[in-house]
Amino acid sequence: METTMTFEYAPAPESRAIVTIKPKYGHFIGGKFVPGGKHFPTINPATEEVLSQIALGGKADVDAAVKAARKAYANTWSKMSGKERGKYLYRIARIMQERAREFAVLETLDNGKPIRESRDTDIPLAAAHFFYHAGWADKLEYAGLGTSPKPLGVAGQIIPWNFPLLMLAWKVAPALAAGNTVVLKPAESTPLTALLFAEVCQQAELPAGVVNIVTGDGSTGALIVNHPGIDKIAFTGSTEVGKIIARAVAPTNKSVTLELGGKAANIVFDDAPIDETVEGIVNGIVFNQGHVCCAGSRLLLQENVAEEVLHKLKSRMEKIRVGDPMDKNTDVGAINSKEQLGKIIELAAAGDAEGAERWSPACELPGKGFWFAPTIFTGVTQAHRIAREEIFGPVLSVLTFRTPQEAIEKANNTPFGLSAGIWSEKGSRTLWASQQLRAGVIWANTFNKFDPTSPFGGYKESGWGREGGRHGLSAYLKGISHE
Repeated sequence: METTMTFEYAPAPESRAIVTIKPKYGHFIGGKFVPGGKHFPTINPATEEVLSQIALGGKADVDAAVKAARKAYANTWSKMSGKERGKYLYRIARIMQERAREFAVLETLDNGKPIRESRDTDIPLAAAHFFYHAGWADKLEYAGLGTSPKPLGVAGQIIPWNFPLLMLAWKVAPALAAGNTVVLKPAESTPLTALLFAEVCQQAELPAGVVNIVTGDGSTGALIVNHPGIDKIAFTGSTEVGKIIARAVAPTNKSVTLELGGKAANIVFDDAPIDETVEGIVNGIVFNQGHVCCAGSRLLLQENVAEEVLHKLKSRMEKIRVGDPMDKNTDVGAINSKEQLGKIIELAAAGDAEGAERWSPACELPGKGFWFAPTIFTGVTQAHRIAREEIFGPVLSVLTFRTPQEAIEKANNTPFGLSAGIWSEKGSRTLWASQQLRAGVIWANTFNKFDPTSPFGGYKESGWGREGGRHGLSAYLKGISHE
């Protein structure tokens, strides 16, 4: 008699002993940690444990940070040679690498993403951005950005909770390389890695006031956006908030970069390598629990391969491990907050109500924390809310098409235009499709791959300007168009 053996993964938890989380944090202003007034909790979304109390930045805190940044800009940073600025950036990058495990553990505790992603993707990429921009610091005049490019001054930067340290690196590294100083506000639910980065700035002996970090909620962000002493606003977050910021800075002389929402189409043509494609689809929607602005949340399948792709996709998603983010075997961690989980549940329910067919793999979700099983909706039309609105969770809407032209029309039928994916073995088809798609970032036979040398940004309601690469530098220099 034959017996089947089931192989179970042994638990492989990452130790949190490497990080020391203070019971209470203030702001980082003028090279020092200063106490805050009011505080609010930051929690571990996987366990609902309160990790620390975070300062809620008010007008006086933002004023002090802008003043410190202006002083550092006028007296130190703008006068320093690019070569010297580059040395500080290199130093920061190396310390981030040395303290990578600390950052990874802290990111996972505060955000809920799997430790494997924090360790292998987020932290190495964040360090890479500093290394890359360190190299640009003394070469700005050779970058095709004018013979004597000048920094803008003080940059106000507001970052989201989905990639806390990586988004910090995307913002801070080019700003410093170009000679600007920074007032940064991390997301209210994920401030801990930004506060650890402040320690790195101290360790690197970065001149006081070059980087200032003010924690808080949306009201703190509004104070930064509307502050008259800020020359540049860089924001990553929702399209709704992006529109508010755009309206606020329109009457001013402030420069602005906005990286906003998306509803990316992941297009699978009938000549695509199916097994490779399935891996790409999974990566496109469950990476970071789907908390990715460029997530491949609309899957467009050519009709003659739709059945095969869906069969293999479901089989693959049944093997996904949802659970403790600190376990190195975990593929999908916790949803970042109760509020975000509520939004995902609401939009998934709308998919049910509008007649789409829901499927999720059988998985036991932990009793505590914020969790949502990876979900596929089939029978979706362009009219469905789940095909139009950004869900920002591990929810995939599947649509079909017959001709390549129909795929393009469906892909472009959205107010967003951040990213897209193309799966095909024909180079000519890939190039044709990429030229037709109205998206800022297009991946071919892969998805969710990032590199500091490559500009990132979108069209339409997905944003304004670019981050990363030579194009991203231009957003921090005077008199340079960054579109």
